[in-house]
Formats: sequence, C-alpha cells, structure tokens
Amino acid sequence: MSVSAYVGLGSNLQDPAAQLARAVMELARLPQTTLLAQSPFYASRPVGPQDQPDFVNGAVELSTSLLPHQLLDHLQAIEQAHGRERLRHWGPRTLDLDLLLFGDETLSDERLTVPHTELANRDFALQPLLDLNPELALPDGRRVDQLRAQCQDNQLRKLPPMAGSD
Repeated sequence: MSVSAYVGLGSNLQDPAAQLARAVMELARLPQTTLLAQSPFYASRPVGPQDQPDFVNGAVELSTSLLPHQLLDHLQAIEQAHGRERLRHWGPRTLDLDLLLFGDETLSDERLTVPHTELANRDFALQPLLDLNPELALPDGRRVDQLRAQCQDNQLRKLPPMAGSD
C-alpha cells in the first residue's frame, strides 16, 4: 500500500540549489517510491546561528510503500552521500532531508517524529508544502495554509528554476 510522504530539503553549503536538485533526482530513484511533485526552491535566513550562509529549501511529494523508518534510513543515506556532517545544532549543512509528513500518521520515537516537530514554525517548509498541495492538512486537522499565515516571516525568496529543470 502506498502512502503520500512529504520530504523537506535544505542546504546552505557547496552550491545549495545544486545539492537540492541532485537530492531530488536521488529521491526519485528510491525503491518502492515514486516522485510525484517537486516544489520551487526558496532562499531564507538561517534558523539558529546567524553566522552561516542563507539556506535554500524546497519539498517533494513522494508516493511510497516504504515504512516511515525505512524511508528515514534512505533519507539519511542520501544526506551522508552529500557529505552531511552534524557539527552544530541548526548549523550549516550540505544537505538536510526531513520527513515532514507521512500520510495521516503521527509518530514519535527516539529517531523520528512525524509530523516534523518544528513544521508549524517554519515558513521555509510550509510554503513549499503549499506549492505542492494547497489543500494539505496535518493529521490533527490543522491546515498548512493557516499555519503558513500564522508563521513568523523568515524572509523567503523564491528562486528562479534551475537550468534544465521543469
């Protein structure tokens, strides 16, 4: 049985937009998974330490028959392939892949929390989700468009499409 899963993408090192574009291609090749849609990319100020470059963020919608932790394992493997190092909380990174939503499931354990813990507070995650599905709601019924309207502004700037992308 397939589930719609939404993955947030972020990077602020080593050509961030190219990091995200490459990650989208890798997500499209995951087993038991189909890439359904990709949002535009947005630039924004970093959350947390301000002594780092701005981030580029986006999101994808996947249809997958993987279980949530299996998908998380694949996301973390892609991060590692991009040279992800966890040196500082909310610090700079080559690639960050967050499982934002997994169908209507609510999960919380030592490895994974879905919906993502900070989703309601992150315009750079909410706006790409809205681009993918303007009617999207969290499992608790809160609508993403309403969360976005209440969210603190992080100075999102929509980036032009990359050459060679649709």
